[in-house]
Amino acid sequence: MTTERAPEANEDHETPPAGLPLFTQPVPPVAERRDIARPLTSVGHLSAVSTTASIGRNLDWSLVSALRAQASEQLSQSVAADRGRLDKLAQEELGRTIVLDLIEATVADRVNAGMPTLPVAEQDALARAVFDSLFRLGRLQPLVDDDRVENIIITGHDSVVLELIDGSQVDGPPVADSDEELIDFLVFLASRSEVNARGFSEAQPRLHLRLDGGSRLAAAAWVTPRPSVVIRRHRLMTVTLDDLVAREMLTPVAASFLRAAVRARKSIVVSGAQGAGKTTLVRALCAEIDPLEAIGTFETEYELHLHELGRHKIVHPWEARPGSGERGADGRMAGEFTLDDALVDSFRFNLARQIVGEVRGKEVWAMIKAMESGTGSISTTHASDAVAAIRKLVTCAMEAGPHVTHALATSKLASTIDVIVHLNMRTTNDGGRSARRRRVAEIIALDPGERETGYATTHVFAPDLDGTAVPAILPDSYRALAAYGFDLSSYLAQQEVRS
Repeated sequence: MTTERAPEANEDHETPPAGLPLFTQPVPPVAERRDIARPLTSVGHLSAVSTTASIGRNLDWSLVSALRAQASEQLSQSVAADRGRLDKLAQEELGRTIVLDLIEATVADRVNAGMPTLPVAEQDALARAVFDSLFRLGRLQPLVDDDRVENIIITGHDSVVLELIDGSQVDGPPVADSDEELIDFLVFLASRSEVNARGFSEAQPRLHLRLDGGSRLAAAAWVTPRPSVVIRRHRLMTVTLDDLVAREMLTPVAASFLRAAVRARKSIVVSGAQGAGKTTLVRALCAEIDPLEAIGTFETEYELHLHELGRHKIVHPWEARPGSGERGADGRMAGEFTLDDALVDSFRFNLARQIVGEVRGKEVWAMIKAMESGTGSISTTHASDAVAAIRKLVTCAMEAGPHVTHALATSKLASTIDVIVHLNMRTTNDGGRSARRRRVAEIIALDPGERETGYATTHVFAPDLDGTAVPAILPDSYRALAAYGFDLSSYLAQQEVRS
């Protein structure tokens, strides 16, 4: 890894030229990523998870660094000679050729020196490592590429844990030669975006960043004993409610209720713990929106990627920008662009839907404004259950300042949110084999109330003994959802059986 600026990667990776085996498995574009979970022969060591990463443990990283420097110099000279006319894809293709030539020269030098030649697998891993350090995520790239890895948890350059899709954990390889090198790479990674670069320094010790392919990176340094990084991989990009029913994440009748709620333009909040599948469920809900509706998405970092999935003809994605430097007289940093700014602008874009992403703080007001416009907005938040999500959002709203009272926040939320869907995630261990299950546990209807809380909740679906949401109490006003595809007869039949 290095802080030296290299050409950026392009998200649309094409098939490499013939005769270059080391690049025959590029990362697919976001729109093509699915849940590709190959069987695991073992979860006790990394080699069962990723052959490339396993070989990477034994790579000579000083050689990788030297070859990267040579490739970077040659590439820079070629780009300069072409007077900057090479686009990103052309730079990558040229980079592939340069890397291949360098590997062949390295192998030839070893043979001439009487040293054993490098096995083909090691040549492949070495070339990939050089290419990744030039254009992608360096030593992190093989881990991000592996579809069996769900989370990458780093607490220092040599302390890496991989959380697999079944909930089990295995040790990963070092991702740098030192903590300083890891921090340098994160600084480089944060600054290299031409569209939305982000600062990462002692003055700004936290980093939230989207990566090519749809993964999300969160990092902290200087305020932690060692640099801490978590990369969350989004495996299910193109997904529908029917897909989630097939995965037993929710029942068919619950899916029909949510499908009808989206079509009826109900405002929905999806709550749950970290990693419970909130973003995946929102993608599935958005798949129920008419393809011809114009959609606006508002996120601190792109995670939904609706604008890349191709399902909807018109999607305007907005991403917040944190800004940098000292705060001005208005309390804002130079270059700052908030979700509230984006939402105000969006009202001139003739949107049919406004989808506000994760709510963690005062951006809840952007969500409220979107829901007040009556477009049928969808958002997510972290909470332990559906009712707790209301209390969490009230707290977030009050972070806007002392002018926002508890009563005001409660009143606004109770009058704008229609439905809260809560997700539960459980990881079990049976005889040393881990299993992870995510499911819709609750669906509640929210209304303004006269009680002390200021709101009234009705459990339309409540948790069954196994935690799955099943029919409970249906408010009369929601019977009208039958006109939008809600399977009312099945709901009432299951409700009667339970009673």
